[in-house]
Formats: sequence, structure tokens, C-alpha cells
Amino acid sequence: MVNDRKVDQEGGLRSISTDQLFEKLSRDRHLRLIDVRTPAEYRAAHVEGADNVPLDRLDPEKVAAEFAITSENPLFVICWSGNRSRKACDRFFAAGVTDVVNVEGGTRCWEEAGFPLARGGKMISLDRQVRIVNGLLIVLGVILGFKVHPGWFGLSAFVGAGLVLAGITDTCAMAILVSRMPWNSAERHGESCCSAEPETST
Repeated sequence: MVNDRKVDQEGGLRSISTDQLFEKLSRDRHLRLIDVRTPAEYRAAHVEGADNVPLDRLDPEKVAAEFAITSENPLFVICWSGNRSRKACDRFFAAGVTDVVNVEGGTRCWEEAGFPLARGGKMISLDRQVRIVNGLLIVLGVILGFKVHPGWFGLSAFVGAGLVLAGITDTCAMAILVSRMPWNSAERHGESCCSAEPETST
């Protein structure tokens, strides 16, 4: 049994800290761990031993069967900050797969703690990419609003409204769009497992 998992009182989601994950990996190198970030983020840096199963291609039932998840051998789910991994766990729960554990703080906290990472090429995290794109669109809307036509201010307002909606719903359409850009979705053979066809709806 995994006795040091915490339970989220709101939804019953079990979680574990990166310190606890490090201890577990030190004892069991065959621990079941998936990274739900984009393939490009995964290539840049990931916890050694983690398999890449991008969130937008996650098939909970297929992953559960592939990893033979049980209460004694749960699946640990990690991303960059803990947000996408929580969403992945929610999908598992919705599919009736409850033996999953969210890694709080994600790869970011793992790196900040000084734990080892398998590293590849440099890559800007999806969270930063989304902030950059949103910022650029807002600035572009303001510039065009002053230089071309006031109607362009609507672009900035639209992006701002999207950010508010993302905060309220905890679902970001821009993140979904950016994650499917070629530099994020391109995969190398063997780096992603258990992946279904990309989803057409969110």
C-alpha cells in the first residue's frame, strides 16, 4: 500500500510530494510513472523512468491496462507544475480508474529540489509559451488599436476575457491550441506510449 499519499478532500484525489516520489523511486526503479506534458517538454527534461503520455492523447483505460494498475501498484502522474497531472487524474477517475496518484508541484518542484533529470534539448514549458502568446496578442491588439483602427482593441479584450474564463473554469483553450503546435506535438519514435488519436474536443 502507498501509505504516505494525501487525499484531496474535494474530490478524493490522492497526491504525493516530489520528495516522497524521489524516496519511492530510490527504492523501486520500476515504479509506474507517466509524464503527461507534450513530447517536446518531455524531451527537454523529465524524471528518469517516466513514460510520456501526453494529456491530449490520454486514454485512461488503455494506460491502466498497459501499466497493470492496482491498489498495490498505483500509477503516479506528473507534469510541469501539477495542474495537467491533476486533470489527467480526473480523467482516470471519470473512466473508473482510481488507483492513480498526482505528483504535487510536478517536474518544476522536482528540479528545484535538485533531484536528477534526464535532459534533452532546450524547451520552453507550455505554461510559459501560453503566457508569451497571450501577452503578445494583448500588446498587438493595443498597438494596432492605436495605429490602425480602434476595433483592434477588441483583440486585447478578447484575450483578457479568455484569461478570466480560464481562471474560472481551470481550462485554457490557448494551452490546448499551443500544445498542438508542431514544435510541441512532434514525437520521436518510442518516446510516447499508450497514446490514442488526438482529441477533437475539450
